[in-house]
Amino acid sequence: MIVTADGHLRTLIDLAHRRHYPAENGGHGGGNLRHGKNGADLEIALPVGTIVRNAETGEVLVDLVRAGQRVVVARGGRGGRGNAHFASPTRRTPRFAEKGEPGLALRLFLELKLLADVGVIGLPNVGKSSLIARVSAARPKIADYPFTTLVPNLGVVRVEEGNSFVIADMPGLVEGAHLGAGRGHDFLRHVERTRTLIHVVDVTAPERDPIHDFQVINQELALYDAELATRPQLVALNKIDLLPDPAKVAEVESFLTSGGFRVFRISALTGEGLRQLTGAASSMLGELPALEPTETAEAAPAAPRQDRKRPRVQAVEPGLFEVSGGDIERVVIMTDLDNEDAVRYLHRRLEQMGVIRRLRELGAKDGDTVRIGEVQLNFVE
Repeated sequence: MIVTADGHLRTLIDLAHRRHYPAENGGHGGGNLRHGKNGADLEIALPVGTIVRNAETGEVLVDLVRAGQRVVVARGGRGGRGNAHFASPTRRTPRFAEKGEPGLALRLFLELKLLADVGVIGLPNVGKSSLIARVSAARPKIADYPFTTLVPNLGVVRVEEGNSFVIADMPGLVEGAHLGAGRGHDFLRHVERTRTLIHVVDVTAPERDPIHDFQVINQELALYDAELATRPQLVALNKIDLLPDPAKVAEVESFLTSGGFRVFRISALTGEGLRQLTGAASSMLGELPALEPTETAEAAPAAPRQDRKRPRVQAVEPGLFEVSGGDIERVVIMTDLDNEDAVRYLHRRLEQMGVIRRLRELGAKDGDTVRIGEVQLNFVE
């Protein structure tokens, strides 16, 4: 199975309606030593920004960070050997062949981290969604109560012909977000993938201290990931259309500019100051390098291979024995158990591996059940 990063996909919604993806089987061999055709590759397209993990172990198999990235996460098994392989001086015309080896079956956990050029941050209800709606074609839910936005909204800002960037609001950031408060972990992980930030501050609410609000959010970024606190920021003093106290606005502006931040007075409602803000963001992006991926894994797990230690044989209960480990399960599953000659060959293989001898030592008798993986066989002397 191959996963590919598709730059046109934005969500994992399509995968929610289909949970199983079987790969095509290979073809049967033919006469004159011809092998069968290989099964077609199974490819699954995922959005850029998807982390693919092994659902059982949590291991990161691949981090899709570039459009067009293509990585094998599960390989098919090798084809079975034809009857010619088993020919010998005493077995000139074998009447059995080996079945193909099953491929690797995996349960995958997919995590999508948004890949946006600009992340819009700020406390709830400061106008982040309104800003996204005003500068792009995105249509997020907007209301006058906190936590309106439960998932990040993504939009494309077109500054001019041939000059655009992707912007996303980062909802739910509150004090304690780095500890998970306000679903903080769900949203802070998206900030990791942005190259620059627009920090929206509400300068109109009489009960709020804009400087304190600004510091709270930056502290949460630093506590979650120290590198995020150094990410370039533009500051947008929003809701300027509500005519906030000029002295208060000047105080906030002075504090921020003295800290080295570029400050813009904007109104997400009327559009005032937004052209200057998006133009500055575009210029800043032109000076910044692309983010390096933080998690990558190009290697793919191969089809299952058992260790080469001797098989383990144990008595489970009277009349039932279990064999595991070594190469034994692969040998059995590739044997055509409906073919008498193939079963005789398997018996000889088990003798060579010491399995038959060990079963006798444990008291196995004709007709007893021997379980190897998911296959049950009858013990026959």
